[in-house]
Amino acid sequence: MSFNGLTTSHLIMLGLLLGFAIAHSGLAGLRPWGEKRLGARLYRVLFALVSLPLAVVLIVYFFNHRYDGWQLWQVQGVRGVQPAVWVLSAISFFFLYPATFNLLEIAAVTKPQVHLYETGIIRVTRHPQMVGQIIWCIAHTLWIGTSFTLVTSIGLILHHIFGVWHGDRRLASRYGDAFEAVKSRTSITPFLAILQGRQTFEWREFVRPSYLGVTGFILLLWWAHPLLIRVTASAGW
Repeated sequence: MSFNGLTTSHLIMLGLLLGFAIAHSGLAGLRPWGEKRLGARLYRVLFALVSLPLAVVLIVYFFNHRYDGWQLWQVQGVRGVQPAVWVLSAISFFFLYPATFNLLEIAAVTKPQVHLYETGIIRVTRHPQMVGQIIWCIAHTLWIGTSFTLVTSIGLILHHIFGVWHGDRRLASRYGDAFEAVKSRTSITPFLAILQGRQTFEWREFVRPSYLGVTGFILLLWWAHPLLIRVTASAGW
């Protein structure tokens, strides 16, 4: 089915994004309630069992339909665009990396907790995952240039913008004045608090094993990218 290039896959992707957003943000919002009844570890396992399969479906569907719809622009043959896309993609993962701060908690090996950080990348932006997702979307939308990729990127960005409000609200509810103090010394826009003198940049905080792990992951992803595309294509949906 197509209406002047607006394929059904556009609507399916929006539906998948909406479902993921409801499940992910909903379970995050229910965390205090769920942990009281199930315990922190079991609730983290439940969160993962719901969120991870939905994320895999999103990734596979995106790979398999990324060239659907209108070709809005074509810059893949333009000199310098491919390196720029890879550099932007790599930078996006360095903003996304705080999720790896507590791998044992993520895997529920140790008790998962809510942390109030004000170091490292949080000095640059209070919501690095949102910034990383926007950079990733810009890079991939630039490279692919289709209406499907643009729709996907808009959906992802809107979800993360909602996540900024939702995350701040949850932290304010949990930490009260302590979060408001952190909020006053940090910014959502990258480097804004530093430029305004409300925050300082401490480069030593970036010298840590987490960054080596992220660098290794970026290199592995660069090497495995063609393989991932071939594997997802075998899904047939």
